Parts: sequence; structure tokens; C-alpha cells
Amino acid sequence: MFSSLVTTDILAEHLNDPGWILIDCRFDLQSPDWGWEDYQKNHIPGAVYARLDHSLSSPVTSSTGRHPLPIPAKLIKTFSTWGIDATKQVVVYDTVGGSFAARLWWLLRYYGHTRVAVLDGSFPKWITEHRPTRNGIENHAPAIFVGTPDPSMVADAEVVNSIRQNTAHRLIDARNQNRFLGINEPVDAVAGRIPGAVNRFHGLNLNDNGTFLSPEDLRIGFEGILGSVKPEHVIVYCGSGVTSCHHLLAMEYIGMKGARLYPGSWSEWIRDPDRPRGSGPE
Repeated sequence: MFSSLVTTDILAEHLNDPGWILIDCRFDLQSPDWGWEDYQKNHIPGAVYARLDHSLSSPVTSSTGRHPLPIPAKLIKTFSTWGIDATKQVVVYDTVGGSFAARLWWLLRYYGHTRVAVLDGSFPKWITEHRPTRNGIENHAPAIFVGTPDPSMVADAEVVNSIRQNTAHRLIDARNQNRFLGINEPVDAVAGRIPGAVNRFHGLNLNDNGTFLSPEDLRIGFEGILGSVKPEHVIVYCGSGVTSCHHLLAMEYIGMKGARLYPGSWSEWIRDPDRPRGSGPE
């Protein structure tokens, strides 16, 4: 069973394995239709497509962030349509080192399915290695997915507010430094961060070629930001609860288990004007 990362070599060996389900999660926040269009031009054979703002999120409301967690009944139906059941090994990928695929990786685990891994190096590595691709639209034979959300894996805004300045806990902002400092905000209506948070850009989990750093280097990075804080006392967030899942994936990969996701993240936090906001140097 693969529960964090899987290599291109191993995926190639299982490309025609009926027990493996492959899902393409490529997406672009600035051009939401791009992923679906690009998938149809070229993808790993057998992969179905998962669109972030349709399949992996529920509709936005006046109180939510940009990518609210999917409605349970709808998501379970989607998983079933993709052919996922308890016996299946799921592999997810995108074009940006797992930054979007990690959302689906986390969602499956949130519903109790741990047989899911992100393709290390994602689609660019697959292409660089001259492995097979296919165009068009693909589907899997339906299955029966059974699962329920695990509330221990999430934290809401109230919980975040209660721990954000507690030194026994750590709130990690996975956005880039300019967004964390409030210097530049290309997506959300308000720039800044949740006061008390520390910054570790999710891209720091990757090598220049889009593969994950070695477990040793990842551990050094996370230990540097956590200090003596236990992993189970960590909450991660980003702009909308997507790329912060990349940290949860990296932590799972190195055995740092128990960190939680704030799904609403910054885009939900700023919906309430009474919630504190910070900017500038820590």
C-alpha cells in the first residue's frame, strides 16, 4: 500500500492494474477551465479528471472560503463514480508537484481511505521520462465507496483563534512570503495573515524538478519551524485550504502525523471583519 508518495517507476509497473485508480488534478486558479482542457489533450493513460472547484469543493457562500469542503453525499458519489472502494490503490497527480493533487489525497484520507498517494514529480516528470500518454476523456467502472469524515483532521476558525498565539501549538501559513506579509495578494480581497501564524511556503517541500525533498531534508525544515511543538498540535492553512494539504502530505511522508487542516483558511477568515488580521514582519 502507498499512502503518501509513489514514484513514476512504480506507477508505470501498475499502469494496467485494475486495482489502481489514477486521477488527474491539474488546475489553475487564474484560469479554472485550463486543467480540464489540458487533460483532454494529454494525460497519463487511464486517468480520470478531478476539477478542484467542482469535484473537490462545494459552492461558495457568504461565510465560506474560496474552496469549501465538498458536501459529503456528493463527494462519496463522486468517489464511487471514479471506481474507488476500499480495495483500490489511488494515485493522484497534477502539473505542479502535487500542490493541487494533495487536496484529493487529503480528502480521501479524511474519509478513511488511506490507500492513496501523490505521484512524486507529477505529470512533468512522467513526460520528461517519455512515458506513455493519451488524449480524450476517460472513465472508470463505478464502485461503492464507503467512508465518513474524520473530525479530528480539521480545525475551524474558532479553534484556530483559540490556539494561534499558544506556544504549545503552531499555526503554519503555507502561502508564499509576500502573501504572508501582506505585500501582495493576487487572489483574495484582503492581504495579510492570521496573527500568530508562522510561514513555510509549501513549495519549500520540493526540489527544483518538482519531486519531494528527501525525508531528511523535509524533517530538518519542519523541525526548524516546529521546535518542540508536537505534530498533533499543528494546524495548517493557506488561501483556501488547498495547497496547505501539501504540508500535511510532506509531514505524513516523514512520519510527523496528526497535524490538522483549517479548510476555510485565509479566504474564510477574512469573511468576518471581527477576526484579527496581521501583516508585515512577524
